[in-house]
Amino acid sequence: MTLANRLRTQQRLRQAEGYLELGMPQHALDVLDDVNDAGPSCGRLSLLQGYALRALGRYVEAIYPLVAASETNPNDIHVWLALGWCYKRIQRLDLAIESLEHALEAAPDQALIHYNLSCYWSLARNKERTLEYLARALELDADYRDLIPQESDFDALRDDPDFRSLITLEV
Repeated sequence: MTLANRLRTQQRLRQAEGYLELGMPQHALDVLDDVNDAGPSCGRLSLLQGYALRALGRYVEAIYPLVAASETNPNDIHVWLALGWCYKRIQRLDLAIESLEHALEAAPDQALIHYNLSCYWSLARNKERTLEYLARALELDADYRDLIPQESDFDALRDDPDFRSLITLEV
């Protein structure tokens, strides 16, 4: 890849990031489609494509570039979170959970990962795992308690005494 091509690619990737920040995922995809050879930036290109497709609600299509991005940078929890998001929306809770468990390996003290895992386990009807991950999320960041009343993923457990006890504990 020539220096000119490398600079052009970097410019396109920055442009796509800008479009994503502005909530314009189709524009980001259009710019990314113009990138012929990302070279060393291949992982970043895949990540941006995955983010854009996810933002457009094209979850199945987003999975391929997100998996490619995860292979390039397996410690990027944002890739794993995005994959989990997509898998959840195509009713593949097993893969959503697996994705977040990869994220947990990279960042075991991130409350967001524990919280999302508790949501996914709740949808999978596994009360014990739900409570385990939710308790850890609340231990790491008590502010997640404020999200629970509006979180529909927990609807199946709302009347469960163990769940109610956990969410009403004062920290």
